[in-house]
Amino acid sequence: MNKVVNNATEAIAGLQDGMTLMLGGFGLCGIPENSIAAILQHGAKYLTCISNNAGVDDFGLGRLLQTRQVKKMVSSYVGENAEFERQLLAGELEVELLPQGTLAERIRAGGAGIPAFYTPAGVGTEVATGKEVREFDGKMYLLEQWLRADFAFVKAWKGDTMGNLVYKGTARNFNPMMATAATITIAEVEELVPAGTLDPNQIHTPGIYVQRIFQGANYEKRIEQRTVRKG
Repeated sequence: MNKVVNNATEAIAGLQDGMTLMLGGFGLCGIPENSIAAILQHGAKYLTCISNNAGVDDFGLGRLLQTRQVKKMVSSYVGENAEFERQLLAGELEVELLPQGTLAERIRAGGAGIPAFYTPAGVGTEVATGKEVREFDGKMYLLEQWLRADFAFVKAWKGDTMGNLVYKGTARNFNPMMATAATITIAEVEELVPAGTLDPNQIHTPGIYVQRIFQGANYEKRIEQRTVRKG
């Protein structure tokens, strides 16, 4: 089955106001740059975005925050985005902050069809507000629910026409989990190859999870914080 579309604009067909989106990446590593640009141009608003972070002010998800297209962020780390901070403190943006492991597991649970699970992370903190707490073997645990989305936007190094994906290095991060946890998964890749080209033993995301795939272009791959040694 050929799942290839020509570009990001075609890939986001069906995107509507108020939808829930998952966007892969960690910092600015492995983010779906082309898809974010297409969402920006599309103009969909009132979006709930599930992502480890919110990019920076002028790149990544930060671009959607600037245009006020995001209603709610479900994230783990958001410390590099001044506009995010401003909207949060001004009450203009709904935010659900989660321990990073909890965020990852809630997404994984969504992909695995597990509606809820218990975790010790967050017990005794604001994260536990309104959530069930239960004791197991003398230790307290929080009940956390799965996360699922209407669309998942993931970035891979290589992909084939059937949607099989291979990630490279740390750009793998949240992408494989998110690919399993949405109604429609859209993959953008640096290199698109014919089906059968990829080594089956090297595939990280099987094509069964991917509905649309395209070869991206003009990747910037910015460095979030550059630290150099003094000479």
